[in-house]
Amino acid sequence: MASDGGEFVETMFTGIVEATGEVAGLTATAVGGVLELELPRSMADGLAVGDSLAVNGCCLTLAGPVVEGRARFDLLGETLRRTNLGDLAAGELVNLERAMRADSRFGGHFVLGHVDDTTRVLELAPEGDNHRLVLALPAAMARYLVPKGSVTVDGMSLTVAQLEQDRLTIWITPHTHRATNLCRRSVGQRVNLEVDILAKHVERLLEARLGDG
Repeated sequence: MASDGGEFVETMFTGIVEATGEVAGLTATAVGGVLELELPRSMADGLAVGDSLAVNGCCLTLAGPVVEGRARFDLLGETLRRTNLGDLAAGELVNLERAMRADSRFGGHFVLGHVDDTTRVLELAPEGDNHRLVLALPAAMARYLVPKGSVTVDGMSLTVAQLEQDRLTIWITPHTHRATNLCRRSVGQRVNLEVDILAKHVERLLEARLGDG
């Protein structure tokens, strides 16, 4: 559901990043901001005004035609408050995924592009050919995560390798590190989190049957 531009359009993603884009600029407006991205040709070709695009896992709506690879997105204040998009500066990389097609293969898990919270990178270090990513775990998100379960980090469908009271650990393969914005990430930076929508639906059903207690 793209909610940044004032209209609500149901969309779905898989958390499989297709490409990275480069931030051209982020301009503040009276109601939020305008984000401009330089898209690779593979992503820019075929995009039309009104199409949905997950940017660091946040579902945004293309606000105008793509001109020479540059795309524009209108951001509401709520989008800037709930995500790390307000932290972006020119030259930074963002993860990109187009909305899932009904006839496409499903490579990740159900991702809606609705960021639940942001958190900080505590560690991102090489371990052999792989990388070990450790994130602070927001208390409100902890109940939705399980070891070997899925979580979306900056739009990437990743598997929780280890879960502790205040942090989660994820192993990053060489391909994922090369092909996403993780190759530029550093300790202390904020990332977007979206927990598994199925866990939230189960919680809601149990609340209706058992009550909040």
